[in-house]
Amino acid sequence: MRGNEVRNRENVVSSRKLVAALVLTSIAALAMPARAQTFPDRAVRLIIPFPPGGSIDTLGRILTDKLSTLWGQSVFIENRAGAGGMVGSSVAAQAAPDGYTMSFGGQFMAANVTIAPSANFDPVKSFAPVLLVATGQDVLMVPADSPFHSVKEVVDYAKAHPTELTYASLGIGSSGQLASTLFSEVTGITLQHVPYNSFSQAVTDVSAGRISLWLTTLGGSIGHIQAGKLRALAVSGPTRAAQLPGVPTFDELGVAYGNDTSWYALFAPAGTPRDVIAKINADANTILADADMKERATKLGFRLVGGTPEALGAHLKREIDKWAKVAKAAGLEPK
Repeated sequence: MRGNEVRNRENVVSSRKLVAALVLTSIAALAMPARAQTFPDRAVRLIIPFPPGGSIDTLGRILTDKLSTLWGQSVFIENRAGAGGMVGSSVAAQAAPDGYTMSFGGQFMAANVTIAPSANFDPVKSFAPVLLVATGQDVLMVPADSPFHSVKEVVDYAKAHPTELTYASLGIGSSGQLASTLFSEVTGITLQHVPYNSFSQAVTDVSAGRISLWLTTLGGSIGHIQAGKLRALAVSGPTRAAQLPGVPTFDELGVAYGNDTSWYALFAPAGTPRDVIAKINADANTILADADMKERATKLGFRLVGGTPEALGAHLKREIDKWAKVAKAAGLEPK
């Protein structure tokens, strides 16, 4: 009898635990759609891991303005520059996974896995992909009074005078460094890297002729080109830039540079609820389809993309493999 009583008590306890688990699961299931329906009910932070003024900052501000209007909540930018995007990315990775902190990532995340790996975060494991927002058309520029008027002249001089020409960037892993490294690889030249902490200071020094070249995204540079401070020699991608119809593509010049190297994407800290990510993704895709968004992005040299979180996750992994090969070929791996 005692054995039966013990077994009966164990069965009762097990049943109660099962019922409790089912109740909790049901509550969680009911809470998930409610959470997404009310998101956001307060301000949302977008961390941009570079200083104000560059392409990633320009595009981020357009996007946050649109999200603020759509959501009826403040979506503000926090610039956390340093270490080629590593400082801001680390802050974003450690934020609460609730959707109220997002990060504007890019190709620097993929390249830094090889160039400057961080102990604070892993771009695949520490982040939940949300949306591939856009790519940025790259442009090779020289000072307005530079003796170089073509890519061929740059390449010929660099080959005759190894290591003499310099290029600017916003640090290791930034779009400028990666693009310039790729350009050096495909043309067989050697350039000296001069990193900057400030976009405005880089523009000043390149314009003044203290730096030989600048290969970065069109979005942050078009104004300086149109103002006559910089001279554009070539652009990336299969077509010329709408703003610079007289500037050839690298493809036209026979330089195997390929398509745009810069890309911009929304990430959330790993563990962010999937329904919240789905809402952000859906709303951001709606914004990318907006006619005003398309017009403003095109004028700044961006190509809007959109898509699913899964597509961004696959894109990030492909980019990690791509930049690992470029970095290894250029000797950019940590010693």
